[in-house]
Amino acid sequence: MADLKDQTTVDNTENTEVNDTTEETVEETPKTIDPSLEGIQLFYETNKKMITYVGGGLALIIGAFCFFKLYYLPEKENEASNEIFWAQNYFEADSFNIALKGGVTVMSPDGQKTIMGFEAIAEEYSMTKTGSLANYCAGICYLRTGKFEQAIEFLQKYDGDDEVIAPIAVGAIGDCHMELNKVDEAIKFYLKAAEKSNNNFTTPFYLKKAGFAYEQKSNFSEALALYERIQKEYTKSNEGKEIERDIAKVKALGNL
Repeated sequence: MADLKDQTTVDNTENTEVNDTTEETVEETPKTIDPSLEGIQLFYETNKKMITYVGGGLALIIGAFCFFKLYYLPEKENEASNEIFWAQNYFEADSFNIALKGGVTVMSPDGQKTIMGFEAIAEEYSMTKTGSLANYCAGICYLRTGKFEQAIEFLQKYDGDDEVIAPIAVGAIGDCHMELNKVDEAIKFYLKAAEKSNNNFTTPFYLKKAGFAYEQKSNFSEALALYERIQKEYTKSNEGKEIERDIAKVKALGNL
């Protein structure tokens, strides 16, 4: 009886191993793709696992982008706008150092607070439009205080597209170069500012500045060309109304 029991146990063990092997073989057999499939259906069946992973990754990226664009960035923009309000007040009062560096305590609707200056706002909120505007404001502060290299550094970081501020930012770089006695560089930025936004305010203003810079180089023919362009294209501007005097002057100086 013991022999029969042992034999039965061995037989059952062997049968179990055979069954396990059979099940593993069945599980590892790849699913046969329907040969009638074609095009997108065939591609999907062939690459189902890869598509699932890629699709999940894209969903995460899109979700993160939507959160950043619709929630995070607007919140930061609002914070930056609240901060720059205080710095602009000091800027308008010609307190350029406070506007730049902040640090003073003011009474806000939420109680006392220490304000941020343009420099800190530009760094803290660099991804926002207000942060970019803070770079422009900081540049103008440095220009007004005679620190022209620092002014250029901040003005070049401004990347807004406002019809008035954008050309003024470029033109201010030209002003810095003129103060540094780099006349050729100044002319380059004045002409760039003139073309940045074609309007009756900034365009003739910077064309005239470029003309004046050419006068400093005794290049009266180039100055004349710019003045005559103002006379022809921007007659109604402030510069256009007085440009005949400048035209007469450079003609006399250059025997033109």
